[in-house]
Amino acid sequence: MTTATMDEPAPGTAARPPREPRPGLMTSIRRSWDRHWYAWAMVAPVVIVLAVLVFYPLGYGTYLSLTNANETNVAKNIGPVHIGATYHWVGLHNYWQVLSGKDGDFYPRFEWTVVWTVCCVAVTYAIGLAMAMLLNRRVKFRLFYRLCLILPWAVPAFIGVFAWRLMLNSQYGVFNDIITSFGLPAQDWLGTPLSQKIAVIMVNIWVGVPFMMVALLGGLQSIPGELYEAAEMDGASPLQRFTNVTVPGLRPVTSTVVLLSTVWTFNMFAIIYLLLGNNTTGDTDILVTYAYEKAFTGVSDYSGAATYGIVILLILVAFSTFYRRQLKPEQA
Repeated sequence: MTTATMDEPAPGTAARPPREPRPGLMTSIRRSWDRHWYAWAMVAPVVIVLAVLVFYPLGYGTYLSLTNANETNVAKNIGPVHIGATYHWVGLHNYWQVLSGKDGDFYPRFEWTVVWTVCCVAVTYAIGLAMAMLLNRRVKFRLFYRLCLILPWAVPAFIGVFAWRLMLNSQYGVFNDIITSFGLPAQDWLGTPLSQKIAVIMVNIWVGVPFMMVALLGGLQSIPGELYEAAEMDGASPLQRFTNVTVPGLRPVTSTVVLLSTVWTFNMFAIIYLLLGNNTTGDTDILVTYAYEKAFTGVSDYSGAATYGIVILLILVAFSTFYRRQLKPEQA
């Protein structure tokens, strides 16, 4: 008796057609283009812009962080004379210098960056939630109040920061005019590291509260009113209604706005640089402003600044990943 091979059909069954070979990558791309050319054409401008403004600078910055490039060894033109680049590859040496603490600058700036971010996000969220809950009530002139509270968000950041810088000026500022009118001595609001830290946190909160308020107000309006009515009928106090209805109902919005606010605040260059300028001892520098100083002050250290940039990116990616994973069990 002979046994049938694997390719032979069983008795009484139809023969299977032979499988077509899997198309290659270029063939798949060509077929996709023929079928969805309109979608490719619509996506192409976005891809080009991202490649030019994001992917290329990120790739070049990563490359610089693996070299010892600085102002003295990069290619330059002095009049008609062209001097070629002399920097070379150093691998992970820059990252080791930063993360091991040998440069002596990373961990003090990182510690202040964390404090700055936590303070700004926590206070901004608290004030934004309080204002959102007030504006969620039926009060007169509610639209007018909303427009007034959104104003700091509508004003360009550099205009708002310069207005605060003028108000905090030790000679002509509004705050000193107010306290001197009560017989108190004028203060140098931006003269010491502590006062500078308080000032930048205060201004950043002023800039960030409108966004937080609008986002949380939308979240409050999406919570069904029947839940509050049922809780009130069960005898729940206002605090119990807040903790058992409002907080769980705002959790999806809260998770998003806290993550966005953390990323923005961690990288908030404009507030600190525009408010303080060069009038700082370095104690108020967060990681991103210190990276800027390494790249554009003194003898420019391009590799060091690029290393700080990549480290900042890795820190935020790690935080975002951990944050989202921690929230998944709560949202399930």
